[in-house]
Amino acid sequence: MKLLQSLFVITSLVVTTTCVAAEPLASWQEGARKNTIIEFVKKTTTEGSKDFIAVADRVAVFDNDGTLWAEQPAYFQLFFALSQVKQLAPDNPQWKTTQPYADILQGKIPAHMTEKDLIELVMNTHAGMTSEVFTQQVSSWMSLAKHPITKKPFTDMVYQPMLELLTYLREHDYKTFIVSGGGVEFMRAWAPDVYGIPAEQIIGSRIASEYKVIDGVPKIVRLPELEFNNDKAGKPIGIYNAIGKRPIIAVGNSDGDRAMLEWTTAGAESRLGVIVHHTDKEREWAYDKDSKIGKLDKALIQAEKENWLVVDMKNDWSVVYKK
Repeated sequence: MKLLQSLFVITSLVVTTTCVAAEPLASWQEGARKNTIIEFVKKTTTEGSKDFIAVADRVAVFDNDGTLWAEQPAYFQLFFALSQVKQLAPDNPQWKTTQPYADILQGKIPAHMTEKDLIELVMNTHAGMTSEVFTQQVSSWMSLAKHPITKKPFTDMVYQPMLELLTYLREHDYKTFIVSGGGVEFMRAWAPDVYGIPAEQIIGSRIASEYKVIDGVPKIVRLPELEFNNDKAGKPIGIYNAIGKRPIIAVGNSDGDRAMLEWTTAGAESRLGVIVHHTDKEREWAYDKDSKIGKLDKALIQAEKENWLVVDMKNDWSVVYKK
């Protein structure tokens, strides 16, 4: 009898543990936003439902900066570019007296960089090498670099609730894509391991490249020229060119994602647009329309009109960063 009771207790614990592990969106607070996501997934993946979506069409796209991981006080790829300036400085002595490079070499984050300045900085630090060398540089930096404020590794600053959402969607046969203004090769160096999204499902800005045979070995060489800016109105174009169809779900956090949300939710079938609103100054940052990074203004206004789901980070997430 004691043996049977012991087996029963063990079995109960196993079942209970399995149920807890299988709880969808465990780091999301119970409430309207969590329920909306779960109900949407349920109705679009249940055969016989009027909103059923075929597996082949279950596409979900996610912005990266500010949506899957943090983006303050500057985009994380910028921190990589700043580190590259210091590494490349010996070969570029003119940088000591040229802005923004002079400030960077003194350990300062440039305060007044235009989009043109940022693109030029990326071109000068991300090009002139093979794709293999660039990937190695990103991987090496990512393994050692720490966020200047939190002191966490950058890959620890991904959002636990979003990791759970990615997993939940994939469990229901949604194919998840990253659609970011960040560099596609920068993200491909680390994002597959962090998000479980393969390299071919990452869509980002691209610099031009050329094919060369170097010392008898075929190589792809990165050129100092922007080929495609996958931001704002570029996002729907990037999605269409890479995937060939309109997504069912789109998730972003800023006005840079507005076109992607707009295009996604304009589809005839059931669609879901989601905005992550940064409202938690204690656990992360609180910002929207007045922020230079991840500005959320027009998209937040449009969200009410379009019935997009606005996730309040402070009230809807019990945990922020990856556990």
